[in-house]
Amino acid sequence: MPRQLLIALAALSPIALLAEPSGNPETILKTPNLVAFWDFAEDAGQARVSKGTEQKHALLESGGAIPRIEGGPYSGFSTKLDGSHYLHVPRKDIGNLDIHGKDAQVTLFTVIRVDDMKKGVTVAGIWSEGKGANDDGGTRQYSLLLNMGMYGGPKRLVPHISNEGGVTRRADGSGFPWCADYAVNNSEIPVGKWVTLGSTYDGKYLRAYFNGVMEERPLDPVKDRRNDPYFIKEGPDGKDRGMNPYYHGRGIFTYDAEKHAETKPDGPADFTVGACYAVGHKVGNPLIGLVGGIAVYNRALTDAEMKALHDSANINDLK
Repeated sequence: MPRQLLIALAALSPIALLAEPSGNPETILKTPNLVAFWDFAEDAGQARVSKGTEQKHALLESGGAIPRIEGGPYSGFSTKLDGSHYLHVPRKDIGNLDIHGKDAQVTLFTVIRVDDMKKGVTVAGIWSEGKGANDDGGTRQYSLLLNMGMYGGPKRLVPHISNEGGVTRRADGSGFPWCADYAVNNSEIPVGKWVTLGSTYDGKYLRAYFNGVMEERPLDPVKDRRNDPYFIKEGPDGKDRGMNPYYHGRGIFTYDAEKHAETKPDGPADFTVGACYAVGHKVGNPLIGLVGGIAVYNRALTDAEMKALHDSANINDLK
């Protein structure tokens, strides 16, 4: 390339010339049923817009400008979250991210580096927990969360699914204090290291994927603190629900403005990245770290497809 052209390009975008993605987004873009894909190429102060999808799903900043840093799998950049900011698609603009219903399926795939995991962490999803324990006013749908120790998920990936929106309910109608429906992988999530994390829900089973692998994990009722009959007797054929995969089988919560006007007065949840509404706080379970890529599909991807998404990020070349 002529020297004069290089100088001109550098003057226009000096940072862009330095940014080299570690991976290739083509695998994500070509995998069928893609709803949203963010590569976080945009700078602070700009909406992060979905690439290669019919709907743009602009993630807006909340709490102030969120910095972009060099280094990322798909654009060469990542978004840096410090625990006091998050990104969101407002509910009025949520479009086909609003995946819900009895037969709904969903896949979440993310490339992140978690730099602090002292508390629970929200990666991405539609998840409003309401004001605290035993509050049934939540409007949960699906989410990737980390480090939830209440039902066997400390320092692990714990993708959640909710049918009720509020607290999980047993077959007899009695409720838990929280949503208890989540899968749990085996490996601890490392701090300060790039990983891919994902989940699939096929209408029956919820699966957690760590670095492209669905690590099978049977239920240990005592060790996993899941000795309630809900976990050990209300699974398929009256058996246990497992841990990974985890049997849910009741679909994803559908918000109805008329039906839920009194029971869920705060209304439906936004799609958020880096935090969720929890215990009465907008920045609940915040993520401290880097986000380099997020993809959402409206079907359950196969094991092979999830491994291919992981490979596409080439995280070994990320610092």
